[in-house]
Amino acid sequence: MPKLKTNRAAAKRFRKTANGFKRGQSHRRHILTKKSSKRKRQLRTGMMVSESDLGRLTQLLPNA
Repeated sequence: MPKLKTNRAAAKRFRKTANGFKRGQSHRRHILTKKSSKRKRQLRTGMMVSESDLGRLTQLLPNA
């Protein structure tokens, strides 16, 4: 049986936590001057991966 390999692209984008996987938030890199403080504050929090995508992530990250 060959070794299970981790998908490196997925490993850079997702982190395993106690409750599932954490992902980054978009719209937080540039052009921040026109965005309101409330919008930037809400983008700051880490987002969890939805339940429907967990099966696919466990295949991409078997060793996580």
